Amino acid sequence: MTTFKEIRGKLIRTLDTDPTPATNYEGQIWYNKTIGVLKAVEVLAEAWASAPSMTYAATQIEGSGTQTATIAAAGINGGSTAINTSNEYNGSGWSTAPNLNTGRRATATTSTSGAAAAIFGGNPTTSATENWDGSTWTASGSLSNARQYLAGFGTQTAAVGAGGYIPGSGDVTNVEEYNGSVWTGGTYLPAGQRSFSGTGLLTAGFVAGGLTGKETTTLEYDGSTWTAGGTLNTGRIDAGASGTLTAGLMFGGTDPSPAATTATEKYDGTTWTTSPATLSVARSSVGGTGTQTASLAFGGSPYSILYVEEYNSGLIGTKTLTTS
Repeated sequence: MTTFKEIRGKLIRTLDTDPTPATNYEGQIWYNKTIGVLKAVEVLAEAWASAPSMTYAATQIEGSGTQTATIAAAGINGGSTAINTSNEYNGSGWSTAPNLNTGRRATATTSTSGAAAAIFGGNPTTSATENWDGSTWTASGSLSNARQYLAGFGTQTAAVGAGGYIPGSGDVTNVEEYNGSVWTGGTYLPAGQRSFSGTGLLTAGFVAGGLTGKETTTLEYDGSTWTAGGTLNTGRIDAGASGTLTAGLMFGGTDPSPAATTATEKYDGTTWTTSPATLSVARSSVGGTGTQTASLAFGGSPYSILYVEEYNSGLIGTKTLTTS
């Protein structure tokens, strides 16, 4: 009989307990002599799982940060009045944060940080921008064009506000860039767009989905030029987004409106791939933060949704090896 050492050139280690799994252990095998079984490290499947609920329910909500450090704010929770509520998430629970100075919904935020974020635009149609420093919302420089249903991405000191809707003017192509205090003109979108989602950095970000026949469209931005990207497999309006240009994630939204979807897709900067993981609750106008491998989905339509979900992929675990 051929031995493992003859095949791989190594002996199998004998251990009293299983080691703590880590990504660099993938494929390693050992014998746990305490329980008398052969074990190995494996990559577990990607999945959405329930997480602690927010302290308030809202749709058309936005957020910035990571799966363990998110600031979420604004939205609408019934009726027609936009709210100024905000919540913080630390990976284990939500807590009430100071209110925004300007109540709004259909707004946009930066992508990357839960401790240094910006929120801008929104409905009622506003140009107002506010900076979050981890404890306080402070009014900052206004957008040149007041608008709602716009997309945002980037950091608090290098952000993009793209497109949107201006009552009386329709969907707009306007793009502005933010340095933490002042907005200046950026390169216009190829066509007017609203109700789409953005993520990434000012010099390496993307927007995708939206109204007016662009539900599957992706546009990439390098800080000066918009370029057509990959085509979404599931058309989306008002979806959640997280990650970067080359490792993005989109989830939820409506397809076609007004039917909400649970579908999740991953982006590598070229192609969108449908994930086997789906949201447990179909929702649109959902907030999203995090990375392609560790994301957070919160709020959304219908208004009653307090439900929060965490997405994880590439998780590492141990597996008992058998002959079957």
